[in-house]
Amino acid sequence: MRCPFCNHIETKVLDSRHNEDHSSIRRRRECLSCQKRFTTYEKVEDLPIYVIKRDGTREPFDKRKILNGLIKSCEKRPVSISSIEAIAEDVEKTIFNSMDQEVTSFYIGELVMDRLKKLDDVAYVRFASVYRHFKDINTFMDELQRLLQEK
Repeated sequence: MRCPFCNHIETKVLDSRHNEDHSSIRRRRECLSCQKRFTTYEKVEDLPIYVIKRDGTREPFDKRKILNGLIKSCEKRPVSISSIEAIAEDVEKTIFNSMDQEVTSFYIGELVMDRLKKLDDVAYVRFASVYRHFKDINTFMDELQRLLQEK
């Protein structure tokens, strides 16, 4: 590790600690040349994951899109923002743990709906109506019937 003060290449690690969620390591270092101390953070390099959309186009995975969809679905519902964030985190973790470099938007939508169904029925139906492109009242009613049968 190069010293940010004198550019010397050799440093020694004085202390290493994991962050709270164990996704990175904080290291306290000391330069062997100038004896100044500095902090570095190490994190596993993520491979980019691409989403294959319905029209066949590909775009980088963006958790914010999931969050935005969940927030709209849960608007005026008794669902906490921490629950919404937990769903988005869980979906993101599932996708990254799959080790696939490409996932379909269909797969992501199903992951979100599975979790949202357990959280709030109304938010689930709202999300499903946009995600599944309900064309008319009959397709909307079919989804409600399926939801009622599962309960």
